[in-house]
Amino acid sequence: MIRLFKVYYPLRSLILLVGEALIVWTSFVLATIWRNPDSWLLGNVDGGYLQVLAALAPRILVVTGVVLLLSHLFDLYDSSSLSAKGDHAFRLLLVLGFVALTLAALGKLNPSLLPGNLSAFWGLIILSFTLFGWRAAYSWMVQQPFLRERVYVLGTGERAQRLVRGLRERSTLGVEVVGWTGDVDGELTRDSVASHLMGLAQGRDVHRVIVAMPDRRGTLPVEELLDLRLRCGVKVEEATSWLERISGRIEVEQLYPSWLIFAEGFRFSFFFRMVRRVLNFSVALAGTLISLPLLPFIVLAVKLDSPGPVLYRQQRVGRRGVIFYCYKFRTMRVDAEADTGATWALDDDPRITRVGGFLRAARLDEIPQLWCVLKGDMHFVGPRPERPEFVGWLSKEIPYYGVRHVVRPGITGWAQVRYKYGNTVEDAREKLQYDLFYIKNASLGLDLMIMFQTVKIVLLGRGAQ
Repeated sequence: MIRLFKVYYPLRSLILLVGEALIVWTSFVLATIWRNPDSWLLGNVDGGYLQVLAALAPRILVVTGVVLLLSHLFDLYDSSSLSAKGDHAFRLLLVLGFVALTLAALGKLNPSLLPGNLSAFWGLIILSFTLFGWRAAYSWMVQQPFLRERVYVLGTGERAQRLVRGLRERSTLGVEVVGWTGDVDGELTRDSVASHLMGLAQGRDVHRVIVAMPDRRGTLPVEELLDLRLRCGVKVEEATSWLERISGRIEVEQLYPSWLIFAEGFRFSFFFRMVRRVLNFSVALAGTLISLPLLPFIVLAVKLDSPGPVLYRQQRVGRRGVIFYCYKFRTMRVDAEADTGATWALDDDPRITRVGGFLRAARLDEIPQLWCVLKGDMHFVGPRPERPEFVGWLSKEIPYYGVRHVVRPGITGWAQVRYKYGNTVEDAREKLQYDLFYIKNASLGLDLMIMFQTVKIVLLGRGAQ
């Protein structure tokens, strides 16, 4: 840990940010030198290298700022973002793509902001190679002992064991478990736990303590943790945050309301809502236009396959609990719920028609929901909208179920691409945990990743349903 302006920062985070700034700066400086050799030769004759660089520095600084800002928007500096290599590479490609669009827009609006003679274009080409190389080098560096964060896991139950196992298996997190309460010899008491914790903290320079205790009353060494936090700058966190980083979901069991209140995330600024609305509207409009040629064939197939209307509408619960009508192509018999009432569809449900089975598998039955996105009742990405009959029941059975209604529901979402179609309370509980993760970490980068993942699932017929 390094203390700057009375605030502690992980050394690894500072190395990433400073190193990336230098990589971006150097890439565009090299491109500018290459594309403007005469200026540099003139600088050599006059001894004015620094003068040339000073003239170009503000414009290169603008480009560097754009890259770092976009990287921040796509969560490339967030330690809680997904650590999978595929996701990481995808986010980098998104950043480079948006950098290209931003530079093109700046070049049109105000060319003086950018280095001239196609320097920005060639700088982006150089950056594409150097950035991936730097991230690969950084991934190797954070696994070295001098950059690994040393943590102590406070807890002994199944949850603590799962956390310890996950941290030790995920070397890309850059974390070393130097000890946990399960290593304490003899009877577990508050004093024995405190003695073990303080001994390791003093002898092995613990950076972080992760609390994974199911029942804290009378067992949590509060005074020792407070001393570590205030005197040594050791971070103290809930296990929930780290289990979230490992699994991509937020476990609702043993989830304290205080964690939801104080945890990072769960923030939706006006700018983010506006940009997200524009993005969702644009994607829905594009999807509607692309699907237009398919509509006559789908309508004809549904009509010929079984009697009844082509479309059906159904009440769903939207943002803030507001009821709206969701539209889909009909995939079941008209009398599907005549005898049972509201019920989830089952695997190989006999109520599903032949054409309906195909439409569901290809997700073509959800095309009419694009209208709900255009109206603003839904987003393209978000928690799946549930029926009012089920919401009241599930809210009683599953803690924090109502949290999923703080955002607009979506046609696809993090739960849909990570978990199978569910038709039980346990399935609903699992999907809620993925929904909570999405709500907490909502960003444009995550939305775009889910969209591309959905396209892959639909085209290749694999993954979650």
